[in-house]
Amino acid sequence: MFKKKVLLELKRGLDRLEILILTGRTINQGCGKEIGKASKEYVESVAVCEMNEKDMENLRIRDGDRVKVTTEFGSVILTAKKSRRIRSPGTAFIPYGPWANYIMGSSTDGTGMPLLKGVPAHVEPTEEKVSTIRDLIDSITV
Repeated sequence: MFKKKVLLELKRGLDRLEILILTGRTINQGCGKEIGKASKEYVESVAVCEMNEKDMENLRIRDGDRVKVTTEFGSVILTAKKSRRIRSPGTAFIPYGPWANYIMGSSTDGTGMPLLKGVPAHVEPTEEKVSTIRDLIDSITV
């Protein structure tokens, strides 16, 4: 019975998916940073959520669709990208930058470094526009 239910849910697609977020540097993020953090290249390189292909299929999203990623610290709208580096379903990668920072906690537990790996979140398809840096700043300065 359980197997049939899971298969039916996968066939229909999921409304949202529980994931663990990993963050880190990428070559594109580094290049975009050098061009300028207000540049289109930078935004396109860091306002992304790289996902496992199976997770994208389960959510019925395609490369380039938008997703809302939510943690206990906040939500951002990002562009979904099919990832070659994320092989395990249930994990997603977001490059270092304002979008990752916005949804990661700032507590360092005395280490001086916040937790940037394995943060629980959920991801869901959305039609909303990708959050801008201005959106992020405005939401924390209100």
